[in-house]
Amino acid sequence: MTEQELLSTIGITIIAGRETTTSMISLGTLMLLERPETLAELRNAPHLLPAAVEELLRALSVADSIPLRVATEDIEVAGTVIPAGDGVICLLAAADHDPEVFPDPGRLDLTRVNRSHMAFGYGIHQCIGQNLARLELEIALGTLIARIPGLKLAVPFDRLDFKHDSATFGIESMPVTW
Repeated sequence: MTEQELLSTIGITIIAGRETTTSMISLGTLMLLERPETLAELRNAPHLLPAAVEELLRALSVADSIPLRVATEDIEVAGTVIPAGDGVICLLAAADHDPEVFPDPGRLDLTRVNRSHMAFGYGIHQCIGQNLARLELEIALGTLIARIPGLKLAVPFDRLDFKHDSATFGIESMPVTW
């Protein structure tokens, strides 16, 4: 690896890792606040936090359209041939909500044991910061749950502004109270 490649890798890890993780913290918090029974389950069983983080990563897919690829050879997917050289945009949310892989994919299930979500990519294209991201999510969500038991939205859900114009999906702001 050249010095320039190393610096580029470090830079993208810092920049991409910050935006995706902060989006996941806010969206994960929102998803839990919108599901009081799931939040109560997590408060009563904090040992479920690592599984909750994995399930939130699966359910939210904040970097859904980042994996832009080029087919290196002709490949057939669901009866359609993608010719070598064609660009491919893999939507992670589609994979992470496949009912053949994740039964009842629309339900947030803290006991789901399938950790094969695509939130961090796959194979040689996996996010190199995924373990740091998991740790940050566990610390941030665990701290919020433990220290602010009365946390709730200060505005109705439909008044929240979401980021739709960046590479990472997230919330512009999330007013809360406790």
